[in-house]
Amino acid sequence: MNMTETSALKYESILNRRETEKAIDLIKTNFPVLMAKRLNLFKVSCPLAIIDGTGINDDLNGVERPVGFPIKNQDDARAVVVQSLAKWKRWQLAELEVAPGEGIFTDMRALRPDEDYSPLHSLYVDQWDWEKRIPAEERTLSSLKNTVNAIYDTYKDIEKMVYDQFEDITPVLPDEITFIHSEELVQQYPDLSPKEREYEACKAYGAIFLIGIGSILSNGEKHDGRAPDYDDWCSENEDGFKGLNGDILVWNPVLENCFELSSMGIRVDAPTLERQLKIAGEEKRKELFFHKKLLQGDLPESIGGGIGQSRTCMFLLRKRHIGEVQSGIWPKEEVEKCLQEGIKLMK
Repeated sequence: MNMTETSALKYESILNRRETEKAIDLIKTNFPVLMAKRLNLFKVSCPLAIIDGTGINDDLNGVERPVGFPIKNQDDARAVVVQSLAKWKRWQLAELEVAPGEGIFTDMRALRPDEDYSPLHSLYVDQWDWEKRIPAEERTLSSLKNTVNAIYDTYKDIEKMVYDQFEDITPVLPDEITFIHSEELVQQYPDLSPKEREYEACKAYGAIFLIGIGSILSNGEKHDGRAPDYDDWCSENEDGFKGLNGDILVWNPVLENCFELSSMGIRVDAPTLERQLKIAGEEKRKELFFHKKLLQGDLPESIGGGIGQSRTCMFLLRKRHIGEVQSGIWPKEEVEKCLQEGIKLMK
């Protein structure tokens, strides 16, 4: 079976709709509580939309268009719906005078109109967005790994919690997550595409943290794109590779494929921001509000990331389509295709 195929048998959800709603509430109530305890985070409010042109909205891979709209009685001001809160959170660490070793998390809701419809993607994005202040000396790979392990342990706890209430959903996560650098995968699978390399690694280990996403690898290509102004993907780490960021990827037994749950990383300091903006050809961003504050030393060093809420529910509840755990807007063709496969999307 290749990386894009799934079982030919018609799918049947383990949980009915009512049980699914109960299980979603269980996950969304308990996951952030356990994560916040492990990482020393407290909850904050967050915006749905912000003023355009400040540099605070996340550019993701640098090509996605945010949803924008004019604001009544505010001259020519234009707002944009957030795509994520990567830079906003770091700004808030400064605004809230958060101490080193402490951080924040929030329920992020976003719209990403350029997402391709698929069983894994919709226009609507919900994440536990978190950011933690760290001392400069903790901008290290070992610090990143410790944080990943804390989040992974939270997944293990919630998976057991789901099993305790819904015994037909048996745990599948391995005891430990495996750390692999994207350059190591290039060396191991030189003839495969990035997604094919992820597939092989996830299938072999069950759960991996793929380090170093955004920099050019030895084959002359990036594993995947990353914006230049939040994660540090160009600094050399203790293992001799580039990057202090990565993704939590697990093997999904329902999709029989690799499945991303979270993206996170040590954030850029001022020198790294300068380097990455130059590499990306985006030095003009230095004149934006967020970038000025960072370059002037007004923002703290931090580590942060986003954890997909619907993605987490989809994986832990063994669902085949993200539309089974969130209401969304789907093309007629997608709805009909899902019905033929035994998938009932939320309305």
